[in-house]
Amino acid sequence: MAKKRGRPSVDSESINLRLPRELIQALDDRRRIEEDLPTRPEMIRRALVEWLAMTGDNGGHQE
Repeated sequence: MAKKRGRPSVDSESINLRLPRELIQALDDRRRIEEDLPTRPEMIRRALVEWLAMTGDNGGHQE
């Protein structure tokens, strides 16, 4: 069987999100504090995981 092209399949789902410019600026400001300068999507994932942990729900996320 020939190799498949493109990204490998993962157990995830893509979402499209619109944010006010002020929120994007705040997100970018916060990203710059991180040592590894995460991408916007990664920073949103980190914020969501942190928020879920604070509310006592990990959303099925394993770290």
